[in-house]
Amino acid sequence: MATVKIELPDESIREVEAGSTPYDVALGIGAGLARQAIAARFDDQLIDMSTPLERSGKLALITQNAPEALEILRHSCAHLMAQAVKELYGNDVQVTIGPAIDNGFYYDFFSDKKTFVPEDFEEIEKKMAELAKADLPITREEMTSAEAIELFRSMGEDYKVELIEDLGETRVSLYRQGDFVDLCRGPHIPRTGILKAFKLTSVAGAYWRGDEKNAMLQRLYATAFADKKQLRAHLARLEEAKKRDHRKLGRELDLFSFSEEAGAGLVIWHPKGALLRTIIEDFERKEHLKRGYDIVVGPQILKTELWKTSGHYENYRENMYFTEIDEQGYGIKPMNCLAHMLIYKTKLRSYRDLPQRYFELGMVHRHEKSGVLHGLLRVRGFTQDDAHIICRPDQIDAEVKGVMQFVQDVAGIFGFEYCMELSTRPEKSIGSDADWERATRALRSALDDVGQPYEINEGDGAFYGPKIDVKLKDALDREWQCATIQCDFTLPERFDLTYVGKDGEKHRPVMLHRVIVGSIERFIGVLIEHYAGNFPLWLSPVQAVVVNVTDNQADYVKQVESRLREAGIRVQSDLRNEKLGFKIREAQMSKIPYMLVVGDREMEEGKVTPRFRDGKSLEPMTVDEFIRYIADEVERFH
Repeated sequence: MATVKIELPDESIREVEAGSTPYDVALGIGAGLARQAIAARFDDQLIDMSTPLERSGKLALITQNAPEALEILRHSCAHLMAQAVKELYGNDVQVTIGPAIDNGFYYDFFSDKKTFVPEDFEEIEKKMAELAKADLPITREEMTSAEAIELFRSMGEDYKVELIEDLGETRVSLYRQGDFVDLCRGPHIPRTGILKAFKLTSVAGAYWRGDEKNAMLQRLYATAFADKKQLRAHLARLEEAKKRDHRKLGRELDLFSFSEEAGAGLVIWHPKGALLRTIIEDFERKEHLKRGYDIVVGPQILKTELWKTSGHYENYRENMYFTEIDEQGYGIKPMNCLAHMLIYKTKLRSYRDLPQRYFELGMVHRHEKSGVLHGLLRVRGFTQDDAHIICRPDQIDAEVKGVMQFVQDVAGIFGFEYCMELSTRPEKSIGSDADWERATRALRSALDDVGQPYEINEGDGAFYGPKIDVKLKDALDREWQCATIQCDFTLPERFDLTYVGKDGEKHRPVMLHRVIVGSIERFIGVLIEHYAGNFPLWLSPVQAVVVNVTDNQADYVKQVESRLREAGIRVQSDLRNEKLGFKIREAQMSKIPYMLVVGDREMEEGKVTPRFRDGKSLEPMTVDEFIRYIADEVERFH
């Protein structure tokens, strides 16, 4: 009998019969490991526990708590959910696809008879639990594409037939559990009994293959974990996330709204929301000026020919809006870089003039599909804290490090942790291989020099250059893409940007595209959820509200409000004929940092009694003392 040599992670070698499975190897080590292992990695490929090992190689067994396990568990649970749906609703539904995603999985179903609603979730979960308890073996089989097409056609599963036809493969793999069969590459867990902790979370619409010209499907979202304790913790986080949802808090705090009359994805800022973004924008201007940036403003529309020169028309026009004026085509800007290059070209530049750092809080518009619009986090019109640094090649390293320090400073001010990714050349791109290599090497070198950990994100760079992406981690440990640094040798070439070097000859500069918080709209959405609407004092649109106990104090309240406003404190007064407790609760619901209570005693002594939004109170103090107290707190935290 032929044998193969299997190298385990501890570098020990086991010689087993050819055709043995990872389960056989695990059982040879111990029965407990064989029970715990749900899949394996053979060399660089994930495989099932039942896959025959026909050659020598490195084998790592994947137990339920291994990093790779969760995706496999969730993918298998997607099949379990599809099986449950088919058993409950039979031929009234057709199955399509069901991948694992961040924080869970989904499965898309087509039906012109059954409409899924949240009230169905309990019934589906109950059927999933029954199928899991049955501990059905999950087995892989291969067949020709023609055989698979015939099988799924006989089952009335038209979407599976279309998938196989479009694959263009000679053979395909299927997975069976009980009476359910699905087209899938795998791998999957060995049996359904391993799945013990799952929960359906929501239902949404989704077009087949993401194309709005295709049929509308119903997408059931769910999640799964290795055990119920992890599931409970996740569901608690989801519940907290619902409370922090920026769309909900945006309404409650009267910050912003959307209107179908205005158009989808276009934000309407209310007074408090507009003040909040003004505070952030003023902060941005101040921080950029401190770091040697010049503030510039470009037009909202530029001639279509410019967008063709830049490559946006060829590579990005599906995301752009176009119009025509006097028979001349114009593109509404999705980015701010073109005007910044035109500013640079207005005069001859010397090597001594570089770097030029142009900063713009630029309003841009991008055509996002209606299905992906999501509150402030995905809109069609937004403002970027956009800057372009035009520099000599020998200045790239220092400028990239300067932007990274800027990101670190701002993340610290707002209380975010963050991580970084280096994104490389995408398939759809412009520029030479040599320029892409130079740009990628420059970004990688800067990251390595400062000792910043980072991941490689292959093929996700901008179409004109590689980039460093910064992902902020919020209070719930969720990641949000905000800052980015892009290194571009191509657009300076296309727009013929030059500078005169020490040798008196013209040379080509490099352009760094960068944002610090990115979209102001998106950043505010993230901040609302990060702080749960409880903005720090320096950022709160309303920092204090003065409330009276009786009408006796009305005039004094207005005096206090006026004095605080003169001192630069964002203040309101509440003189409504309501009980004090009611006004205090409303102020707390509005998440105002301080309530200043004024009764007869405070009025007589020229004081106020500050109360925090968490219910705690300070001793009465004069208005001037409160002004100093506020100033000290703002200075401490900002």
